[in-house]
Formats: sequence, C-alpha cells, structure tokens
Amino acid sequence: MTKLCHDEADAYTATVEVPQAMITADVLILGAGMAGASLAAELAKDRRVIVLENEDRPGRHSTGRSAATYAENYGNATVRALTRASRPFFERPPPEFGTSALLGRRGALFVADVDRLDRLTALEQAAAGHGELYRLDTHEILASCPLLRPEWVAGGLADPAVFDLDVAAIHQGFLRFARAHGAQLVVDARTVRIYRGGNDWVVETTGGARYLAPVLVNATGAWADEVAFAAGATVTGLQPKRRTCLLLPAPAIEGFARWPMVIDVDERVYFKPESGQLLLSPANEDDSNPCDVVPDELDVALAADRFETMTTASVSRISHRWAGLRSFVPDRSPVVGFDPRAQGFFWLAGQGGYGIQMAPALARVAASLLRDEALPAEVQAEGLRLEEILPGRCR
Repeated sequence: MTKLCHDEADAYTATVEVPQAMITADVLILGAGMAGASLAAELAKDRRVIVLENEDRPGRHSTGRSAATYAENYGNATVRALTRASRPFFERPPPEFGTSALLGRRGALFVADVDRLDRLTALEQAAAGHGELYRLDTHEILASCPLLRPEWVAGGLADPAVFDLDVAAIHQGFLRFARAHGAQLVVDARTVRIYRGGNDWVVETTGGARYLAPVLVNATGAWADEVAFAAGATVTGLQPKRRTCLLLPAPAIEGFARWPMVIDVDERVYFKPESGQLLLSPANEDDSNPCDVVPDELDVALAADRFETMTTASVSRISHRWAGLRSFVPDRSPVVGFDPRAQGFFWLAGQGGYGIQMAPALARVAASLLRDEALPAEVQAEGLRLEEILPGRCR
C-alpha cells in the first residue's frame, strides 16, 4: 500500500492512503533519506515536489545509521568545502527545525604510537589553511582521554572543529520544512518501473500509482546505480561500503561525557561518547551490494582488538551493534547534476560517509543546478568547482 505522510508532528509515521491514480509534479525525488529530504526542502519553495520512499519510513538506511559527526577536516577537498559551507546552516537553522541545537561541541583527538608520528605531521599539513589543528603531548592527551594507554600514545593532534550532529532533528527538520512549503512525501512507494513518457519521467509503484514529472532526482543512496541502470542513465561505478559500529557501556571515569572523539591517526579505529555510552568503530569500508546491511563478526572483533590495544579497557559487553552503507564513486566526491545520457535525470548520490555533515550546502548546490543558476556564493567561496561533482566525470 502506498502511503502519504501529512502530519506536521511526525514526519516518519503519520500516513494516509493515496488513490491509485496518475499524480504529477515538477520534480520527483526518489529517496527520502538526508539527501532527498534536504533537496525537497530547498525546492519546495518554488516547485511542486513529490518525494517517493521505498521504505515505510524515511532514513531507515544510511541516514538513520550515521555516527552523527560534523568534521571539517574529514574527506577530500570537495567534501571539506561542502562541509564548511554547511556549518552556518547547522548553527542557525530555520524555525522548522525546532529549538534544540543541531551541533554539540565534541572536538577530536588524532593519536599515534611512536612508529606513526610522521602521519600526524602529514595530517597537520593537509589541514593547513582550513583548520585549527594543534599538537598535544602525551600528558595533554591523557588529560583529554585518560582511557588511552600511556605507553601506546606518543603524540596527538587536537581538532576543535568537530561536533556531534543531531541527525534525527536535522532529517525531520528538512522534512517538516519541505511539507510546510507544499512538498509531498510518499512512503511504502516501492518502485516497480521507471521510464520516459514523452516529456516526463514516469515512476510506477507497487500500489498501482503512477507519478509523472519532467525531472527525476536519483537520491537513492547505495541503490543509485541500480536506479540509473533501470532508467537508462549513466552508471557511475558507485560502490557501497559497509561500516560497523558498536555501543559499549560507558567507562566509570569522571568527565567521560566531555571526552573528544578519539581517532587512530590511520583511521583504523575511533571511539567517542554517545548517548551515555561509548560508540566504537573499526572504521572499516568493506565492499557490499546495496542491501539492508548487518554487521560482520570480523569487524566487531577488529574493533575490540584495536580498542584494547590503544586503551586500558577491555570489551566484555556490547550493548548494541549495527552497520551502515557508505557509497563512493572512485574519486570519493559526490555525484550531483543532470545525467549526460538521460534527459531530466538528476543525480544526488555518492555522498560516502559525509552525507549528513554536508547536506545543507549540497542541497543548495543541487537546487541551483536544477534551476539553472550559478553555484551558491558561499559554496564558491569555499573553493568548490562544478566539474568536481558533475556525473559526466564518472563515465
């Protein structure tokens, strides 16, 4: 059954039935995760927008499984530019996002043993001009996170421009904003056929409804290449990659909630306080098919081993474990823009593990391309070049 979300109080669950009919719009967006929701919010002010979501609620996959961190020194130059351009939005969101803060100060601490101190120097140089990284000695590192093993830690870099993100508040805020400006969100709208009919894209769903619009946005995350293939558009080489996360009981150490996020300098493991517990990940990127991914036991064992090597703790109990998919094209920049092969087919995919932190700026970029406008000034000011994100580069 196809359902339409309409209740202002709950963008995830409130639904009414949609008649089996032909429904038209200016823009159809496939996928109601962070990418689709943020673009719908940008476009709804001057376009008739319908967002079609396969699942019974938006954000079930990558969005709902994010480690929820904003980090300006994370990702390649394109990702970093989009992340920096997104920060003002997170700091001053529209009223539809509620009164709670979207950013919570966390900070990060990159640490290395004696054999990898040169990697700290490389990281420091890579962030030059766009960050506030500064060196810490062993004593300062242990003061920031006393769980670390003193004989293992030889040096560290502190990055204050790292924040916790309230992913649910951000995602629901975008959905509320989109609905307030007339966008429609349809859940349980499983696509059975996509084709071009005259000047429109036609999407048929399992409920029997047909949705028509001249522009079809592919914001389907790990499934984006499958959707493109079904529509006769460019296949980009998008590769979903599994990342595993664990929640451990919080250590009984005073001040735990204020610890920074701690990251091995080679990003082989990271951990941070999360909702009164400790979030741990082996930072893995294992190739996967697009699916409802589950954690692999080897990933869990690797996370525990690496954590125990660099800290004085032992992993005796795991409160919760999960996995999510981070989808990349080979150059690890997002894919945004009209497809070079299929008229009216628009890409908003390939966000990798950075989709939440760069969502506001990436949505503004996508909206400007859909409207045939120049890139937003604040994004240009951060050094983003259009050729870095267009789908034509992926052929």
